[in-house]
Amino acid sequence: MTKRVVLIGHPVAHSLSGAMQQAAFDDQGIDAAYELWDRAPIALPDAIAEIRGSDDFLGANVTIPHKERVVPLVDRLTEEAQATGAVNTITREGKRLVGHNTDVPGFKVALDHLVGRQKMPRVAVVLGAGGGARAVVYGLIREGFQRIVVFNRHLHRAEGLVKHFGRSAAHMELKAMPWHESIIEAELAKSKVLVNATSIGLTSDISPIPADVIAPDLLVLDLIYARTRLLRDSEAGGSTVADGELMLLHQGAAAFTLWTGQPAPTDVMQKALSKARAGGVRSAEGEPTGEPDVATAGSAGSAGSAGA
Repeated sequence: MTKRVVLIGHPVAHSLSGAMQQAAFDDQGIDAAYELWDRAPIALPDAIAEIRGSDDFLGANVTIPHKERVVPLVDRLTEEAQATGAVNTITREGKRLVGHNTDVPGFKVALDHLVGRQKMPRVAVVLGAGGGARAVVYGLIREGFQRIVVFNRHLHRAEGLVKHFGRSAAHMELKAMPWHESIIEAELAKSKVLVNATSIGLTSDISPIPADVIAPDLLVLDLIYARTRLLRDSEAGGSTVADGELMLLHQGAAAFTLWTGQPAPTDVMQKALSKARAGGVRSAEGEPTGEPDVATAGSAGSAGSAGA
């Protein structure tokens, strides 16, 4: 019997995760199909109940805008899911569902690659406050960062994120600040790492922040897996940049292993990602999480999803 894995989101019309995971299943001889489920928030409980009730399912990915909403609907959370308050991968244990957050290890790979042989920095600015941003902030805390400033168009969302991490961040400075260009510029001047975990730049060629507020010599990671205007502006100003593809790939590889118990064929998954990207697909899993890209340059929302 063909097993099923579903991506639950709203919308999920085009998915790089679909291409990546199906290629991995096929390569490993696993009889499984990766399906896209577009489910509005009101339909999320029924979708989770369907997965719980059928042995056909290996599990699921969860993306925009459900990563936080799904938390109370599963039966158990792993450490990363508990710590972030967000779930991007679900596995089954009989009729019980386990929520995981593979964005966290995916982000670690992306950050390590961006930093390279340098000493790991200790100060960062994060744009966005959705599920992707939660994985980023938790990853930065675990890496020993001493100061993290979170900006979001809706300040209460950033404040909620900071409050969530109050205990795990007790040893360091984690702050939410208003989204004003002058404040962002001042914080970037004191920082080494900038992570864009908003969806700004996903569907149009705009940047969440003006080029002239980006300090030179930053390490800039955009969770959107495209060469966004933010990355182009940052690189032109002398910064080192990376998009979200490595995070997408490695959160997907971790999810594959959770569903199958087998090592992920990352080379195969990487090739499938590259082919899908060349074909113009660039939405769904691995993007930043939260609100759709309704912002204009100079304002920001929480992200579309990095990671499942």
